[in-house]
Amino acid sequence: MRALAHADEQSPATVALLRRWVEQDSYTGAAGDVNAMGALLQEAFALPELSVVVRPGQGFGDHLCFRTRAWDDQPDRRILLVGHHDTVFPPGTFRGWHQQGDQVRGPGVLDMKGGIATVLAALSALSAAGHLAAIPLAFVSVADEEVGSPDSRPFTAEWARGARAALVFEAGRPTDAVITARKGTGSVTARAHGKAAHAGNAHADGINAIWALARFVDAAQALTDYGRGVTVNVGTISGGTSKNTVPDRAECVLDFRMVARADGERVMTELEAASTRIARDSGARIELDGGIRRPPLEPSEGSGALYRRYAACAAAEGLGGGESPLLGGGSDANDVAALGVPVIDGLGPRGRGFHTHDEHIELPTLLARTRALIRFLAQDLPGGGLA
Repeated sequence: MRALAHADEQSPATVALLRRWVEQDSYTGAAGDVNAMGALLQEAFALPELSVVVRPGQGFGDHLCFRTRAWDDQPDRRILLVGHHDTVFPPGTFRGWHQQGDQVRGPGVLDMKGGIATVLAALSALSAAGHLAAIPLAFVSVADEEVGSPDSRPFTAEWARGARAALVFEAGRPTDAVITARKGTGSVTARAHGKAAHAGNAHADGINAIWALARFVDAAQALTDYGRGVTVNVGTISGGTSKNTVPDRAECVLDFRMVARADGERVMTELEAASTRIARDSGARIELDGGIRRPPLEPSEGSGALYRRYAACAAAEGLGGGESPLLGGGSDANDVAALGVPVIDGLGPRGRGFHTHDEHIELPTLLARTRALIRFLAQDLPGGGLA
């Protein structure tokens, strides 16, 4: 396959480009840096077969989509590739390309600039072999995934609706296992409103917001059900002004995870019921803000078939196989799957330590993942793309 030979030839240039990307800060909260990274992507993805759409971010960096003309001409065969070009590292906290043998450490090298490099290398090789124009694909890269994609979600959905399949290039797992299931995520802020009073002279006149919120915290934590894959965690709590004042305000923030969307909806129903019950018993008012942020990525017949197709391509390149165990964290794959599109995830280079200063990849797997993606995308070409 000519495209595979081109990928091999371009491998040093791909690594050099990945190094340039890693050396570019792109912390989600620094929109200017994220857009500088986006500009590097637009330059790199300026292949003759691709056109680009830039969606200005609202409070974040810009979101990008590169697509072939075949995407418009063959809507029933569309394949969506998904990534993000923001990272979790504020400027100056973790920088540089640090290579020791086949291991490369650096900010975003695994999560997920290495995944974007996989996509670029595969599309460039298919372009050089004359195949890219015939493939109805789009590649979306967003600027806010690390904070849950609050701004980009509609943009990704616009491209995902009706796609035949979607591949997400989040960090590759140590065993190369493909991700087919992720928990959904939710977040709720609970604010208790009581009545202030002097704790010595007028204690009976007050309504203690901290006490009311403590009862809410207990009710929330009790919703954890490991057997169903549901967890509720109150992570922060604050309130009050002094020890001798009955507090009139208190606030907590909780995270919840679920395997099935129905369980996430049940958590929200139970939290609402607890706030109503505690308000009735304590006299304090509890308001809730939040809900399900990302629906779960639930396995489906379509995603199973997609996994098997990709796994065969990965095996042909010597990559490990199998499906990853259920993951507790969400990604853009969750949102795409909620639209009824078969999705697989974790298709970037193999590595460890994402979100830490030990974030690294095993460099040879960048080429292996690239070649696996080329094989996958070439499956629908005449002759399987082997010409």
